[in-house]
Amino acid sequence: MATNKRHAAAQAKVNRTQAYGLDEAIALVKGNATAKFDETIEISLNLGIDPRHADQMVRGFVSLPNGTGKTLRVGVFARGAKAEEAQAAGADVVGAEDLMEKVQAGEINFDRCIATPDMMALVGRLGKILGPRGLMPNPKLGTVTMDVKGAIEAAKSGQVEYRAEKAGIVHAGVGKASFDAAKLAENVRAFVDAVQKARPTGAKGTYMKKAALSSTMGPGVQLDLSAFAG
Repeated sequence: MATNKRHAAAQAKVNRTQAYGLDEAIALVKGNATAKFDETIEISLNLGIDPRHADQMVRGFVSLPNGTGKTLRVGVFARGAKAEEAQAAGADVVGAEDLMEKVQAGEINFDRCIATPDMMALVGRLGKILGPRGLMPNPKLGTVTMDVKGAIEAAKSGQVEYRAEKAGIVHAGVGKASFDAAKLAENVRAFVDAVQKARPTGAKGTYMKKAALSSTMGPGVQLDLSAFAG
């Protein structure tokens, strides 16, 4: 009951029909993040695309200037010197056939998967497992690379992946409720800017339709997109 009362009180502070400026929206979301844990601040963007068409897919990575407040677990498929490089760079799981067997057994102890190009024949067998989880390494996203160290460091330093879902919605965590408001604003602007730059060739009409901020347990606050014009 206490949770319901808290949520109702938070809802009462937000005008669902109003689009708020970024600073005001962040203040509302932070104020409504009253759970006993440090809630994640999330952004959702409603895009005017149909991701079922290849020329309308929106996907990529963006490095948030102030990190996410969450440490990603990184798994790396590599052998020999590259496996040693991955371990030295702080990868959480490194392997080849042994790692493939763990994944096949349902033991997936990583949030980002990186592979060297020579490992893709092996990793390709895991497509049905890694694909639906958004974990399949992809050369376009920099997760199939010989620069294992650079890819691990990027993942660990606050790099966020975004990918449009069926309805054209892109969402991601952009920080924690404990973050300073100015740092959250920088992260939100960096994320929106990256998605704007990723506008696909097939997108027609209005690209960014709506945007909202929320905390893990709090209500959504609609953002005024005119602040991000340009």
